[in-house]
Amino acid sequence: MNYDLAFRYSQALDPSALITIGTALHAIHAAITDCRNAGIDLERDPAVILLARHLGTVCETRAPDADLRRDCIARIAELRNRPVLKTLAYRGVAHDEPAKRLFHSEGRAAMRRLADALALDEGSFDIRSNKGGPAVSGEVTLHGEDVWVQLSLGLSGPDREVCFRKVQGRDDHLGDRNCWASIRELVDPGRFAARIRRELRLSTSQPVVPRLVA
Repeated sequence: MNYDLAFRYSQALDPSALITIGTALHAIHAAITDCRNAGIDLERDPAVILLARHLGTVCETRAPDADLRRDCIARIAELRNRPVLKTLAYRGVAHDEPAKRLFHSEGRAAMRRLADALALDEGSFDIRSNKGGPAVSGEVTLHGEDVWVQLSLGLSGPDREVCFRKVQGRDDHLGDRNCWASIRELVDPGRFAARIRRELRLSTSQPVVPRLVA
């Protein structure tokens, strides 16, 4: 095992070189690792405690609490108004299982909203999720009687995260020619549904149910 308790104690006694949050946190993490390797209770270790207190000192030089709280509230509002799918598409989800789970959860929700915008009847479509291997995002697919839409990341490049085409029923997995859209369009389901209807020439009217004549 690698540990250097003497260095951590010396660093805790003179932490003047730790002038950023990042360097102070690194020193704390290293001291905790040393404690665990040596079988020392980190909650009572003087180096860990002193380094943690020094981190507080470093943070005191930053903005006042009131300003930081206001900024946190603003960031929360900004994140709530920003579709998480766009963020995930930008950063990617490969080799990140939590991000991938969120991608598929949000992707299914987005497909559900698109189905509503397309006025698809309940029972007339499927929403499928295939996570694939760890190196890919997998796919989330909406498959209706006359439309097929699939979301995936990375395979076709930026602004081509969504593929859609016309199909002849839910057993048709080939369909007509592929059309492409960005994930930005998917998170605006009303406008995207209008584009899908227009480009695939889908009917916008509800089918008329024939009446039985006595």
